[in-house]
Amino acid sequence: MNEDTIKGQWKQLAGRMKEKWGKLTDDDLKIAEGNSEYLAGKVQERYGVAKDEAEKQVKNFRNDIDR
Repeated sequence: MNEDTIKGQWKQLAGRMKEKWGKLTDDDLKIAEGNSEYLAGKVQERYGVAKDEAEKQVKNFRNDIDR
C-alpha cells in the first residue's frame, strides 16, 4: 500500500494501529498520518526497540494491510 492510499484511509488504519501498538497515543497517530518513518520512530520510542526492528514492524503492518 503506498503512502497516498494510507493517508486516504488513515482513520480506519489508525484503529488497527492502536490495536497493534497500544502505547501509541492518538496524537502520535494524528501527527504520523501516513508517514511511515515517523510511525517507526514512535514505535521505537514507545516500545524501546531498535530502529531496524521498528521499521520492520511498520513494514509488516503495511504488508498485512495489502492482504
